[in-house]
Amino acid sequence: MREVVILIPEFEAEQNVEIEVRINGRKKKLQYRVELLEFEDQQDHSQDKVTVLKHKIAAYDKDWELVEIGAPKENQIPLMFRRKNGKKALDN
Repeated sequence: MREVVILIPEFEAEQNVEIEVRINGRKKKLQYRVELLEFEDQQDHSQDKVTVLKHKIAAYDKDWELVEIGAPKENQIPLMFRRKNGKKALDN
């Protein structure tokens, strides 16, 4: 099993979250980032929104990986990214 689901309190978008865990006694810090992808009002076509979403994900900082696409709200879709392992010495 590679993933463990942890419920965290609600937090605002455009925020960073750090979670510290111990795995077999070894401390590890995990970093997550939530960003809102906002669509302009004139973008009504679902296909256009999918294209914008694909471009946002493809162009995102390569040190981060997409882990979740949230439920759309009006003209926004929340995206959650996790910093990839081995980046910026997160292990303690």
